[in-house]
Amino acid sequence: MSSLSFNKFFFRFFPVPKFLSTPSFGLDISDESLKFIELINTRDGIRVGRHGERNIPQGIIESGKIKDPKRMEEILSLLKREEGLKFVRASLPEAQVYLFKLRLEKTGLVNVRESIEFSLEEHIPISAQDTIFDYELLSEDTQSLDLQVAAIPKNVIENYLAIFRDTQISVVSLELEAQAIFKAVIKKGDLETYMIVDFGEKRTGIFIISHGVVMFTSTLDVGGVMLTEMIAKNFKVSFAEAEKMKKKYGLQRNTENKEIFSVLLNSVSILRDELVKHFLYWHTHKDETGKNNPPIKKIILCGGDSNLTGLADYFSVSMKTKVEMANVWVNIVDTETYIPEIDFKQALSFAAALGLALGNFDND
Repeated sequence: MSSLSFNKFFFRFFPVPKFLSTPSFGLDISDESLKFIELINTRDGIRVGRHGERNIPQGIIESGKIKDPKRMEEILSLLKREEGLKFVRASLPEAQVYLFKLRLEKTGLVNVRESIEFSLEEHIPISAQDTIFDYELLSEDTQSLDLQVAAIPKNVIENYLAIFRDTQISVVSLELEAQAIFKAVIKKGDLETYMIVDFGEKRTGIFIISHGVVMFTSTLDVGGVMLTEMIAKNFKVSFAEAEKMKKKYGLQRNTENKEIFSVLLNSVSILRDELVKHFLYWHTHKDETGKNNPPIKKIILCGGDSNLTGLADYFSVSMKTKVEMANVWVNIVDTETYIPEIDFKQALSFAAALGLALGNFDND
C-alpha cells in the first residue's frame, strides 16, 4: 500500500493547517440531506456526541453537483449556528468520482503522478487539467506498478470548498463516500473482499472493497422512496400511509396483504439485477495481470432503507451468497457495554458520517 491514501484525498492540493487537530464532525452530504455526527474520546472509550440530519430541498444539489450555492450556504450556516460546527470531515459525491486501475511500466518511469496525468484522458471523459486525482499502490514487481486511481472534476472540489469557506467551516478532510462507509462497516485491518450496498432514499451506492481499497463504485437511481411511491400508486393511499405499509410488511410473502410483496418485488428486483451484474463481472473478469479477482466474501447492506424487512434474505436467496446488515459500530464501540443514542435502524443511514468522524481516531 502506498503512503498516499484516499482518506486524505486531494489534500496535497488543499493542505490542512497543522493546528486543525480539534475534534470534528463527520458530515455526509447527499442530494437530499446532510447527516452529521460527532465522536468524542472519553475515559470510557469513544462516545457519540452531537448528531442529526437536515433535509436539502430539491434542486440545490443534483448528482453530487452544487447547483444553488447560496441556498446551500444558508443550510450550512444554520447548521453551524444550531450545532456549533467548526471543523468537518466531509464526503465527496460518488457520482462525480471516476475509479480505474492503471499499470505503469517502471522502464523510463521518473514521476508516478506525471505518468498518471498523461494517462488520465484514456480513462475518463474530462481533460487532465480539469481533474484532481490521487492513487493507491495495489501491487508492484520488478517491471511494473499496479495502481488504483480516483479522479474528480476540479470544479466539483472547488465548489464544495467555496461553500465551506463562505460559511467559515473548516474542512479537515474530504473523502470518498465509499471509503467512509467502508471505514465504518468493515473491521479495521480486514483485507477481505466485500460488496457494500448503500440503499438510500433515492439512490443506491454499490461498492466493491478489496485489500482495504475501493476498487469499484456505481450509483443506481433506485431507493426507498421509489418503493413507497409504488405502494402509494398501487393501493391509492397517501405517501405517508404507503411508508407505514412498507415498514410494516416489507418483503414478506405470508402477510395479510400479499400484494405488497409483489409490488415491492418489482422495484427490488431491479436493484438485485444490478448487484448480480456487478457480482458476476467481478468474478469472471481478470485483472491487468491476468489474475482472477479475489472472491467477494459477502454483501453488506447499509443505508436508511436497507432495514426493509426481508430484503437481506431476498438478496441472499436469489444471489446464493451471504448477505448481512452492516454493524456501523464495529470500529467504534462495543455495543455489549455501551448502547449509542442512535438506534440500530437509524444508525444504518449514518454509516458514511460515522466513517468520516472516525478519521479523528486514525493513527496512520
